[in-house]
Amino acid sequence: MRIAFALPFLLLAACGPALSQPFAAETQVDRLLVDKSERVLIGYAKGREIVRYSHIRLGDAPVGHKRFEGDERTPEGDYRINGRNPNSRYHLSLRISYPNEADRAYAAAQGRSPGGDIFIHGQPSAQSGPPIARDWTDGCIALSNAEIEQLWARVPDGTPITIRP
Repeated sequence: MRIAFALPFLLLAACGPALSQPFAAETQVDRLLVDKSERVLIGYAKGREIVRYSHIRLGDAPVGHKRFEGDERTPEGDYRINGRNPNSRYHLSLRISYPNEADRAYAAAQGRSPGGDIFIHGQPSAQSGPPIARDWTDGCIALSNAEIEQLWARVPDGTPITIRP
């Protein structure tokens, strides 16, 4: 009887965002990998996985590489963390170096802007409650507030990030 009562709650817990196991405060992430189709962001130190965030949220149009401003896609390719904003409209934000030279050239050839301001960030600052449970950004990568706090403290500017389809 107890198992039948607990089973729905266990299944619900498995569907929600899961904060990765904490890692040592002195451990710095030296590489990030985002797998859009698997919905994970993984942090590495010296080639070893040290943190994994599941259930990341992407742009409203998550399939395909970001090409133009306003397409609501999350970029794919190799970039760097090239800045941070502690006073963002979202709970903390780490800037991704999109667009790179190839992104700018492609958009220019089409007579369009590639866009920019792509970040890894937390939830909207004005929102309280649990993380938004659907794709909702304009092309950024969204985490829970607890996850971005953990990542913010351990990802230095210049960290390479690969975003895979």
